[in-house]
Amino acid sequence: MGASAAYGRTMPAVRPPEPRPGPHPDPAPDTAAGPGGTLPPPGPFRPAFWRSPLRGPWFTALLGTVLLAGLPLMLLTGLLSYAAYNPDLPGNDTTPGKGLLGFYLFSWPTDPHWLYRLNQGVHVTLGVALVPVVLAKLWSVLPRLFAWPPLRSARHALERASTLLLVGSALFEFATGILNMQLFYVFPGSFYALHFYGAWVFLAALAVHLATRVGKLRRGLHDRGMDELRATEPAPPTITRRGAAALVGAGSLGLVAVTAGQSIGGPLRRTALLAPHGGADPGEGPNGFQINKTAAALGIEPADIGERWRLVVRAGSGPRTVFTRAELLALPQHTAALPIACVEGWSTDDQMWRGVRLADLAALVGAGESDGVFAESAQQKGAFRAASLRANQVHDPRSLLALHVNGAVLSRDHGYPARIIVPANPGVHNTKWVTRLTFGELP
Repeated sequence: MGASAAYGRTMPAVRPPEPRPGPHPDPAPDTAAGPGGTLPPPGPFRPAFWRSPLRGPWFTALLGTVLLAGLPLMLLTGLLSYAAYNPDLPGNDTTPGKGLLGFYLFSWPTDPHWLYRLNQGVHVTLGVALVPVVLAKLWSVLPRLFAWPPLRSARHALERASTLLLVGSALFEFATGILNMQLFYVFPGSFYALHFYGAWVFLAALAVHLATRVGKLRRGLHDRGMDELRATEPAPPTITRRGAAALVGAGSLGLVAVTAGQSIGGPLRRTALLAPHGGADPGEGPNGFQINKTAAALGIEPADIGERWRLVVRAGSGPRTVFTRAELLALPQHTAALPIACVEGWSTDDQMWRGVRLADLAALVGAGESDGVFAESAQQKGAFRAASLRANQVHDPRSLLALHVNGAVLSRDHGYPARIIVPANPGVHNTKWVTRLTFGELP
């Protein structure tokens, strides 16, 4: 009886022992062989290494959509900026052997006079604004860079190669562009050549990447597909995906706020904390506007621009006509309200320039309506000691050899005794400290 009663009692359930604290074990997908039949190496090659709950199709696709809207515009304005340099003219280009990559080049117009200012302002401001989006996008797809096995098929190899080129060229373009904004030239060779070739690599990689990924981008916006981005064992969330997207957007807007003023001008110029500060403080008064490089920094000696300074003007190999500054002042003077806009993204507001029209100087030496000009400077250091202008730039009535600005004599740093100013022209081609103008048919 006692025995049978004992067997009839309900025994309490035995609880399994609590797991010991320690490293999280790898889930099953990490220990299973991949499509290539081999186990992934430990660390970032195993899915359980990536635990953020933010990664997923929606977050990645949203960032990709923003970049798909912004990057083509940034590329377009960058290529237009290169065209504005008229790089096929003597002295204008430090990019050798561009060959077919220069197929789209055209004669840069002079109207509207603020064209280059707008183009370069959009290019630089947009480039800075997209930095948080690019970094967030790279973070969101980081697990894919460690996918195992590395190559599964020819299509997969093409996709991975385009991704690596896309990531590498994007980082290169953004890094060199931002360094150039700050006049910080630590990269080897010419910024123009490096940035130009980098842009074409980026464009080719982007085209291949979109061709292989655009369908996944559409599905990702509905939080479908790209399941390999989801954490197999997510950590507790500290922010929602929408919150993370808002944080990235706020970062971009903040960068716009401290960048755009250098191009927009007016009161917003005071907020342009990321504007280049490589030049000297221009001070107050009529010459108190942005200076990129000072006369001293470019090797201009007092003797180069003193009383012995002369301007030599000629048409082709014809006779030379030599002017003193006083003789230039005796010629008919004209005024033009024009900005200076530079590749770094900064620009001035319109300044009131006064001097001799380039077209009048061309006529004095017998140059024709179809002739451009090759301008040389007293500058001793750096690139662009000479630059060429097309005929449409020379014969625009607002194109001047300026002697005054805002009612005052040019300051030494702004190009005294004489500088070129042309509407819609990149600032570096508005040659300062001009010593020689050669009009003629430019190759």
